[in-house]
Amino acid sequence: MAERLFDIVTLFPKYFDGALSESIMGRAQEEGFLEFRLHNLRDWTHDKHKTVDDKPFGGGAGMVLKPEPLFECVEEIGQGAWKILLDPQGEPFTQELALRLSEKKHLLLIAGHYEGVDYRVHEHLIDQKISIGDFVTMGGEAPALCLIEAVSRLVPGVLGNEVSISQESFSGGLLEYPQYTRPRDFRGWQVPDVLCSGDHEKIKKWRKQEAEKTTQRQRPDLFNKE
Repeated sequence: MAERLFDIVTLFPKYFDGALSESIMGRAQEEGFLEFRLHNLRDWTHDKHKTVDDKPFGGGAGMVLKPEPLFECVEEIGQGAWKILLDPQGEPFTQELALRLSEKKHLLLIAGHYEGVDYRVHEHLIDQKISIGDFVTMGGEAPALCLIEAVSRLVPGVLGNEVSISQESFSGGLLEYPQYTRPRDFRGWQVPDVLCSGDHEKIKKWRKQEAEKTTQRQRPDLFNKE
């Protein structure tokens, strides 16, 4: 088994094909750091129409995912996994949470759809609910991909540059400092002299100051967090 295993339960397995096979994610699988297994929830239904949803008790708009296929699916494939439902009611997803999840060997993600999931799934099947933000998507597939990318890149060996991870946005509670590359003069806009000085202590101090200023300007909620 790979260093980290992701089981993904979804109604639309093909949604993940390109995202999980290209670039870093594809290479990380080839090198044995990551493994992704996609599962179509309809494979755990028992009627000819492969029904996964039904009308909510008490009335209301939309349809709700039924408990039977979800329980049967997760009980079959999720032995020993940390089971996560992508859901607007969940814990807000942060870099700190991504780091904690990156330490788990086996994650199982349920990408919900329609108006939600039978609440018995919330109460008796999963270990954690996670929300990627205060907005609504078409389903849980896009949130699941966000979580997968954020967690996967923290698995040792996937990026191959641990220093880069430690210096990026949200590591240490601050947004990242401004970055520049060649040319030094572009349309009259100059790279700050300190970055070209070769003085590593001055550069380190400048980057810290700029990170603090950027965070205070763009995300004061992070800057003021105790």
